Parts: sequence; C-alpha cells; structure tokens
Amino acid sequence: MQIPFVYGRIAENENFTDRKEEQETLYRNLSGLINTVIISPRRWGKTSLVNQVLRRFKGDTSVLVCQMDIFNCRTEEQFYHTYANAVLRSHSSALDNFVSNARKYLGRLLPTVTLSDVGQTVELSFGLSFRENRMTYDEILELPHALCQETGKKMIVCIDEFQNINDYEDPMAFQRKLRAHWQRHSDVCYCLYGSKRHMLLDIFNNYSMPFYKFGDILFLSKIAREEWSHFIAERFAATGKDIEPNACGMIADLTQNHPYYVQQLSQQTWLRTEKLATTDTVRHAFEDIVGQLSLLFANLIDTLTARQINFLLAVAEGVCNFSAKDTLEKYRLGTSANIKNLRKATLEKDLIDLLPGNQVTLQDPLFEYWLKYIYRK
Repeated sequence: MQIPFVYGRIAENENFTDRKEEQETLYRNLSGLINTVIISPRRWGKTSLVNQVLRRFKGDTSVLVCQMDIFNCRTEEQFYHTYANAVLRSHSSALDNFVSNARKYLGRLLPTVTLSDVGQTVELSFGLSFRENRMTYDEILELPHALCQETGKKMIVCIDEFQNINDYEDPMAFQRKLRAHWQRHSDVCYCLYGSKRHMLLDIFNNYSMPFYKFGDILFLSKIAREEWSHFIAERFAATGKDIEPNACGMIADLTQNHPYYVQQLSQQTWLRTEKLATTDTVRHAFEDIVGQLSLLFANLIDTLTARQINFLLAVAEGVCNFSAKDTLEKYRLGTSANIKNLRKATLEKDLIDLLPGNQVTLQDPLFEYWLKYIYRK
C-alpha cells in the first residue's frame, strides 16, 4: 500500500492540499505575464505550489515553461550555464532541436552539446566555452526573449533558490544586469522564489536594491488547521484507515500547521495505525520524531553563543519585548543594545523569522518544542 503522506519532496496531485487562493493568484499572474516573487519561511511548499500551477499550462502550446534550481550555482558563470541549459530545454523537444537552437542563438559562445544517461532517462546538457569577454553573457539573458520573438509564444521562467545570487562575486552588478534585461521582456514573465525569506525580502523589498518593485510579491500564509484536518482524514480514508477528528487537529497543533512537519507527523501516525489512529498514536509518533531530531538540534546548539541560545529560548517562550529589564535579566541577554545583533545573527542562520509588526518567531516548530521542553529541562 502506498504511503499517503509525503515530505522532503514536492507534493503533487492528491498529496497537495489547499493553497486555493494562492494557486489562483499565481495562475493569473503567470497567465498575464506578471513577474511574481513568492516569499515564505522554509519548507512551506513554495516549490510544490509553483509545480501545481505550472501543471495547468501543460496543454497550452502557446506557452513555454522553463524551470531551474540554482542551489548549486555558486558563481555567475554557473548561473549562465544552468540558465541557458534550462531555457533551451523548454523549447527543444529533441536532441537535434536542442543542438540547432544552441548554435543558432548562442553561436558566438561556442556551445558544445553532450548526452548523459541519468537513471533510465536521457538528459541534455549544455556546455559553454566562454572564450570572449563577459559581454557575451548578454546573449544568454536575452535567450528567452529571442525564442519568444521567433516562435510567437510566451514563456514562464521559474527560478528556485534565487537568493543564491547574493553569494556571487559582485551581486549588485549581477542583479542590475538581470533587471536591465528582464524588465524589457514583454513576452516573458519571471517567477522567483527560494528558501531564505529574509534574503529575498532584502532583494525585492529594499528600495536601494535593483530588483525593488520588480513584480508582484506573493506572501504565503500558513494553511489553516481546518484544512489540514480535512486533508489528513481524507488521506487516511483513501487507504482504508481511520483517524479520530481530535487526532487530526492534534497533528496540526503540535506542528503549528507547518506543511513539512504536518506531512511527516501524519505519515508516522499512519505507519503506526492498523485501523484507527488516536491522539495517543499521534503523541507517540510526535515524541519519536522529536527524539530523532534531538541530536541535530543539539549539534545546532553547539554552534551558537550562550546569548544566542538564551535569545532563542526567549523567542520560544513567547517574549515580545526583548529589551525590557526583566527579560534581559531573566535570559541573561546583557544590555538592550545586544538585541539587534542577536536578532540579526539568528536571522542569518535561518533560526528565526520576522513577521509583520516586528514579531519574532522560530522558523522550526519542533526546534521550538525541543528548546522549551527538552533542552530547557
């Protein structure tokens, strides 16, 4: 029997739940060629949302869809290589077409094409020998527009882990170059997203940055408890098992409606269930997951300073005014001047998130639970 819950990979079809409003907003934006930036905390399902919406364009021959992940692109040149490869694949259904398009649009860059077997599939890879100066990169950035102009089609370019461009040698110059090209592409829209919310906010919501006001910003909110309860009960029933209504709500509550952990806890509960899952089943599954993660959390703690740990404990316990005298004393945070640095350090480590109203929250709900009920004791 197939396990009805997935985590750690893209949720598709029946494994994808809710996000109805976000789906419609993103679909309208992409259909209207409106550049869109998706921002949310880590593992909230951005990639799954994009994939779900792109499925609706599969039968539309007037639209080319290009998807790329630049997580492993650590340099500007690696970005161009991946970008050219992905854009050409979106238009080339066969090796011959890929080769001819590579030579046609990127001839001056001396392209080379190779075939490689990955598993049971055949993949096209694209090698570039950059023998001229960096100005030739402009041809690659113009590639989507050039393809659309010739074919009369529209193109949607989706780039995951976009915040990685901040790690390049000269990120500001690179962003200015991207913006200069992309803002002129009337027949192409760009959907940009990634796993580091604070970095994306700085790129797209900072007045001094090149990508300020580049497009519509779509902030993902948490999926509601009621939606999760319905989804969990439905997935259990589809496999011939039942779960108590209170147990469904308990899964959502323990994980604070976090998509990754809801799916994981639901899966572990399902695996422990023969016929009916109860709140006891959920509790045992939750404790096992926290136990498995404890070593990871302990190793993480070892990388932090004493004050950073105390600051996280204060966040976990719901403190709002970190500069208050009693808070500084209780959590041994030093002076109020330290709070800004502690907030910045833990934000850059992707441990906390800043919500509207300058509210500070921990990104990982199970890490929060571990801090409060295991580490604290």
